[in-house]
Amino acid sequence: MTKQEHIDYWVKTSEKDWKAVMDLFKSKNYLQSLFWAHLVIEKLVKAHWVKDNEGNIPPKIHNIVYLADKTKLTISEDDKNFFNIINQFQLEGRYPDYLEGMFKKYKLLQTKLMLDKINIQRKCLLKKLQ
Repeated sequence: MTKQEHIDYWVKTSEKDWKAVMDLFKSKNYLQSLFWAHLVIEKLVKAHWVKDNEGNIPPKIHNIVYLADKTKLTISEDDKNFFNIINQFQLEGRYPDYLEGMFKKYKLLQTKLMLDKINIQRKCLLKKLQ
């Protein structure tokens, strides 16, 4: 695959995952929608990694901040803090003791607000790939 084909792969799969995010949200699977939303941002940052690095295979990790630091993206401290929040949906969200608190926190409104912020980041990352 060419470099552009690798980038296209990450973008295309992120778009499919965004549809899954919306479907999960509509079916009131709030934490699951946030888990998949993390994957959307992760995949878009991996597209940037491919664009900005010599290789075509990004590191097989899920930490958005780490991945973004290995690109030419200009990431503000606010964005880094937000990415760290998003990272929680992927990493800590796998452990039962942490899940309990997240189930209590992320109901309809909180999830909607978080997905709106994630969507802003999603669109920004897509635009920067053009």
